[in-house]
Amino acid sequence: MGRINLLAWLLGVCMVALTPSVGAPQTPQVQTEMTALQAKTAKLGTPQLQGNDLYFGDTKATSDLADAVVKSNGGVATLFVKAGDQFVRAATTVKKEDGSSAVGTALAADSPALVKLNNGEPYYGDATVFGKKYDAGYEPIKDASGAVIGAYFVGQNK
Repeated sequence: MGRINLLAWLLGVCMVALTPSVGAPQTPQVQTEMTALQAKTAKLGTPQLQGNDLYFGDTKATSDLADAVVKSNGGVATLFVKAGDQFVRAATTVKKEDGSSAVGTALAADSPALVKLNNGEPYYGDATVFGKKYDAGYEPIKDASGAVIGAYFVGQNK
């Protein structure tokens, strides 16, 4: 009986070890970028909404914030502002298929990150953004009261 329990335990450990980690970045670079983006905005102050605009302290979210992280770490970055159940790009380095900035566009309705963000949870995994595939990370941005008011996004090309 002891051998059967030991075998079952070993099999369980092997299954856990071989199962891909859902919800974790697939590359360390995604976590590095996320940490850098969050640190950059945290230095500016507490996230807040002013009208329909996302601010960190007294600084309005602009693509310059995302650009600075991308220049240091590579990949793409976005700051989303929450509008109802949607997340709209307030600042981004992401380009649409025609090469223009994706500022003002919403996170795709079929994005696996959307439900997670609306529940105040992060999403790490694969993402397709304007036809390009990324190893991605999305983290909710919360105001001082803990309400989700936006989201961070970072991605590395696949």
